[in-house]
Amino acid sequence: MSDTYNIQGPLVDVDWLRDNFNKANVKIVEAKMKPVNAPDNWETGFKIPGAVQMDINADFSILETDLPHMFPDAALFSKSAQKLGLHNEDVLVVYDQVGTYGSPRAWWMFRAMGHEKVYVLNGGLPAWQKAEMPLEKAEWPKAIEGDFVAQINKALWKTADEVLSEIGNENSQILDARAQGRFDGTAPEPRPDLRGGHIPGSFCLPFQQVQDGIYMKSEAQLKAIFSALNLGEKSLIMSCGSGVTASVLALAAEVAGYKNAAVYDGSWAEWGMPNEKYPVEKA
Repeated sequence: MSDTYNIQGPLVDVDWLRDNFNKANVKIVEAKMKPVNAPDNWETGFKIPGAVQMDINADFSILETDLPHMFPDAALFSKSAQKLGLHNEDVLVVYDQVGTYGSPRAWWMFRAMGHEKVYVLNGGLPAWQKAEMPLEKAEWPKAIEGDFVAQINKALWKTADEVLSEIGNENSQILDARAQGRFDGTAPEPRPDLRGGHIPGSFCLPFQQVQDGIYMKSEAQLKAIFSALNLGEKSLIMSCGSGVTASVLALAAEVAGYKNAAVYDGSWAEWGMPNEKYPVEKA
């Protein structure tokens, strides 16, 4: 399908979406994910014409947990995707209101639910607006129900115990998208009562380093960043504060040619809780 639509890699740009967004099986999905410390009025009130909204917290997450936006089971994901009018044959383009923040999480979630034909609009709504493309008022009418059926790709999704089992494995590498101070344990965690530090053996790669403002960095730049980590053929596991910016790293790795990076869904919101089971290192 990517060859049919001339898509190379997991990103599409504004020009591609302009030329293809009216095609019947191209569906545009706005990933709603409020950035940390964003004001209550963080949304613009506009959307890309024809888009449906994927409210990650409200509709695509387990609600019966104290952990934020945890990955749902296949049944809940399927039901929520169907309510958006989505089908397994659809080519999905996900974007978000602030650039490339919540959209990588949505991209990873669809892939982890077995849907490979999903791409991120590089730069999101701000890039669309910057190019003076048409907008609609952000209203979300009920869609004609789709028939999307999720099939979990477990290789892309890691639990805490699975991450624990990877510590010391020379064939895998954990990358942490949090800021260096949080990784080192010298800066406080934004969530209360969490321990400071990082998963033993992990590398710090703050997600801002793989981005250029609202955009992801270029393929050449990202290849240079990942090459400098001397990863070789290791499988990658991405972690962060709560699984959102870890998905940014997973997207960056995919652009750089490192296929199928997994995301530790609970990330530091889970690992950093007071416990003796999950060890912590500090600088």
